[in-house]
Amino acid sequence: MSGEVPDGSGHAAAGRPAPEGGGSGEAGPWPRPARPAKLADIAREAGVHVTTASRALRGSEGVGPETAARVREVAQRLGYLPHPAAASLRTGRSKLLGVVVPRLTDLVLATIYEGIEQGAASAGYQAVVANSGDDREAQRLRVATLLANRVDGLILGDARTDSPLVHELRRRGTKIVLTSRRLPGVVSVTCDDVLGGRMAAEHLVGLGHRDVGVIAGEPYASTGIERTRGFVTALADAGLPVPDANVLRSGFDVRGGREAAEELLARTPRPTALFAVNDFAAIGAMGAIRDAGLRVGDDVAVVGFNDVPLAAELPVALTTVRSPMREMGRQAALALVALIAGEHVESLRMRPELMARASTLGTRG
Repeated sequence: MSGEVPDGSGHAAAGRPAPEGGGSGEAGPWPRPARPAKLADIAREAGVHVTTASRALRGSEGVGPETAARVREVAQRLGYLPHPAAASLRTGRSKLLGVVVPRLTDLVLATIYEGIEQGAASAGYQAVVANSGDDREAQRLRVATLLANRVDGLILGDARTDSPLVHELRRRGTKIVLTSRRLPGVVSVTCDDVLGGRMAAEHLVGLGHRDVGVIAGEPYASTGIERTRGFVTALADAGLPVPDANVLRSGFDVRGGREAAEELLARTPRPTALFAVNDFAAIGAMGAIRDAGLRVGDDVAVVGFNDVPLAAELPVALTTVRSPMREMGRQAALALVALIAGEHVESLRMRPELMARASTLGTRG
């Protein structure tokens, strides 16, 4: 009776798979898993030598196309999976890329990581991610754990200007690519953050704003540093220097943006526009403006950075500088794979794009 075995009471238990082995001991509710197919099984089924099967599955030369196709078909049918440790011993590489980010709950970092996975997979690698919480000691521990698991290289999305870790790792010969943030002298794939800050400033100046405030992010992150620099420099070039008191450091989150905006809104004169170096900080600023009885886009303009999907769907759509988050991750993975292969790799700064919406263009009329 196919698909049915006695349930112990003399009745058939439909849908329960029969235990393997047919022994008299207790089988339990689940069958023992079948033995994984081995390379020798593939070779025997395909009628080739084990060495030929191995070369065919690796895509090596010296195997005819018909034989290679037959071997691959058998491997797929039998569910063959190559043993990663054996592959590592043979090639000297684990085919794993270690990734450390501040936190994957951050939509920007999650999107970058999606790109990393895509780029890694296209090159025959897998990505393994760890969260550092943007803490220096946690970052060091996560990196050590990844290296202990024999990753071939690291992609760091949490590089800090106040930590020597990246330079220590490079001196040890670790292959590293930075993304999202950058450090001088280290290969990185980032948005052109200085240009993005300049775009935000030129947009606000073009709308007639003269008194502005900056929610500048954390002092150890190049993203906040460079976006702020581009913004402030562009305003100075326009003859509108931003007072130091109007540039506030903050967390890259809603709470940080709200707290900074509340302080900026208490200034005299009150800024007519706020630039936040992160969309979530900008959303926090919009909440502070609302709670102060003011209208976002009419009384106080707000510009964010990154263009997360939520930005365009807010009750007052957020003007923001779009960064190519997913493509940054993809290119970072490809850059690391090239470094691992011994190729020369240059840093890449990707061009941002201003997305003008109601938070600066206004909601009335």
